[in-house]
Amino acid sequence: MPTLPPAPTKREINMNGVDKAKTHSTPKVEISVGNFGPITEANIDLRPLTVFVGPSNTGKTYLSVLIYALQRIFEELSGLPLPHILQHLAHDLGYDPSTDETELFEALGKLNSSQPFKLSELPKLVREPIESSFENLEIYGNDLETELKRCFDLNSLSGLTRSAGRQNDETTVSLIVSEENQDLWSCKMEVSESEVTIAGRINKNSVIFPQDWPPLGFHFDSIKGIAIISSETHASVRKPYYLPAARSGIMQSHRVVASSLVTRSARAGLEPLEVPTLSGVVADFMQQIILYREGAGPDDEMNHIADSLESDVLAGQIIMTPSPTGYPDFLYRPQGIEQDMRLTRSSSMVSELAPLVLFLRGLIRPGDTLIIEEPEAHLHPAAQTQMAATLARLVRAGVKVLVTTHSDFMLQEIGNLMRVGMLKEKGALKKETNDWLLPEEVGTWHFQKDQPVKEIQFDHTVGIEPEDYEDVAESLYNRWAGLQNRIEEMKDDNERECE
Repeated sequence: MPTLPPAPTKREINMNGVDKAKTHSTPKVEISVGNFGPITEANIDLRPLTVFVGPSNTGKTYLSVLIYALQRIFEELSGLPLPHILQHLAHDLGYDPSTDETELFEALGKLNSSQPFKLSELPKLVREPIESSFENLEIYGNDLETELKRCFDLNSLSGLTRSAGRQNDETTVSLIVSEENQDLWSCKMEVSESEVTIAGRINKNSVIFPQDWPPLGFHFDSIKGIAIISSETHASVRKPYYLPAARSGIMQSHRVVASSLVTRSARAGLEPLEVPTLSGVVADFMQQIILYREGAGPDDEMNHIADSLESDVLAGQIIMTPSPTGYPDFLYRPQGIEQDMRLTRSSSMVSELAPLVLFLRGLIRPGDTLIIEEPEAHLHPAAQTQMAATLARLVRAGVKVLVTTHSDFMLQEIGNLMRVGMLKEKGALKKETNDWLLPEEVGTWHFQKDQPVKEIQFDHTVGIEPEDYEDVAESLYNRWAGLQNRIEEMKDDNERECE
């Protein structure tokens, strides 16, 4: 059976050693929301490293979950949603005996050349159904509304509305994928108390296969050939992964939860059973942990990042062992000690970072998206700066990373890594390292209560710290100075009384 070769990565190393294939060459993905949960308005674009900062309950998690849901629905927020297009071709044409395949295969035969292949080059009988289906979002196997309700644990999408019951309370969500000042495809959803409307658009001039896509090595002689491409391309689609804020508790209790559910389910016919629901991101995370298996072919870069995280931050290893119940058991082995310990007996830092180590070893691959809520949780300030270096290594390895954070230490170190990237780009760095970021690879977005989300522009002098962090630091200093002055005054009064 012929196999679709992997899409090549066009690598360009500039004179200063910066690998352009691992920087910011992917299409631009813009996500806009209005009246969405705690968010009044936001218009962001995803970067290789996207950072959400701001006070609690301002919408950082809401927008993170939305991005996760959108990526699950569309499977790849870059370029055209190619797997769906190919599945559409294989399914619809394969079951239509009246289809004239001559024009189709003549057009698809161009895929055996090195020339770019546009959607507009498809024959009319194929192109028009694709465009129509995409405009109504019928081309997707996962329903947008259902997936959003699952991820947010809602009975109705009206629960996303920030100001229900007021005038102009419509919630809007839009997604635009563009490249070189040209929209490739987009979708928009509007939610009110009474209805949900969804529409999409696809650009006819969008390239399905880029110019540097290699010749396929075989000719299309049947619909089956398209189905092969569809399945091969679908298998190569990159995935999103979400590490929720509750991950430490889940890591310590996942076996108890799983065993309890199995025990109760066996008695479902004997007594009423009401199981509380979880949000989709938490349910997905629990499932990935309960069903975790080491990857058959671990990625070398991901393994190296996991090893560094264990040695630099955890000072030990995360070990997976099978258990009699069939669920994996996760242990911690401190450096220099032969005896393993359960995560329930280890520090909260270990339980917090263990799932990241496991995901790197068994799940995440270059091109995937990793969303982490508060990666600094339970970490010493020094470890928080080391976590920033881990994020940079993931970006260098080709993983798209999104984090929510309250950590000033981590933001300062991300700023330092961007300064290192500036030096590397100018050829002024002598030591070889993967701990660097280019300023254009990082997008930092500031969330504030009842205000639009705004981007914090990087400044090589002040970095990417939000102004309210400086306000807190100044307030603490002023309070310290005032209290210290009073203490000094009391000391002076006591000394005068003694005289």
